[in-house]
Amino acid sequence: MSQAVQRLREIIARLRAPGGCPWDREQTADSLRPSLLEEAYEVVDAIERSHAADLEEELGDLMINIMMQAQIASEQEAFTLDTIAATASEKLVRRHPHVFGDATAVSSGQVLERWEEIKRAEMASKTKVTEATDSPTLSLLDGVARAFPALVRAQKIQKKAAKAGFDWECPEDVLDKIREELGEVEEEMALRDKAGHMERLAGEIGDLLFAVVNLSRSLGIDAESSLQGATGKFSRRFRSMERATPVGSNFASLTFSEMNALWEMSKQAEKTKGIPS
Repeated sequence: MSQAVQRLREIIARLRAPGGCPWDREQTADSLRPSLLEEAYEVVDAIERSHAADLEEELGDLMINIMMQAQIASEQEAFTLDTIAATASEKLVRRHPHVFGDATAVSSGQVLERWEEIKRAEMASKTKVTEATDSPTLSLLDGVARAFPALVRAQKIQKKAAKAGFDWECPEDVLDKIREELGEVEEEMALRDKAGHMERLAGEIGDLLFAVVNLSRSLGIDAESSLQGATGKFSRRFRSMERATPVGSNFASLTFSEMNALWEMSKQAEKTKGIPS
């Protein structure tokens, strides 16, 4: 371990030790969940902006979170930073037999196929252990974290189901499902003032979103990236609307018709500049 990594490890241990930082000492694995997710997102944001300095800093913040989790676990004698690294190393070696063993793989496609085969074998092994201890049987859908963003989780769950053969035959079939789900949303919207129907409406909207993710996946389009792009486009145009607000006027005080006119101006300006709509 490098001196810099070891120093960080010692600093975190000192913060958690008696006489250390009161806030750090109060933290638990559960209380640090929001911070861990936030830092991971900020790492991705720095990557998307191609900003090396920010990426270095954000990776450092993420490392702090990982080391904090490891420190808390070591205090509970559950696992340590060393066992985390050892387990990860063993997994990498085990899942790369074409590098560390006698297997061959000449393309990334073959690598991914072999990776999934090994994962399935590992899952089968875990299932045997689970059955021996009378624990709930593992599923083909295991391995998809509940903490993933909803779109990411939906897409991953669908991919796992598709690999098992449970999938639509073509994207056009998914379109029919979307129309069906939209109709059910409309039915519940008409009844939303009645007791209990808002909960059912929320469920139907969830089904509609799940179907749209299915369409995206069946077309080979990443739903999360697609929505990020749409949200970015909306944000860009909204900011353009704010800048185009007449001098002396408050954007928030404009009528919807006036705002919509600015929206159309923003769209036209992007079209003129050749920005994809």
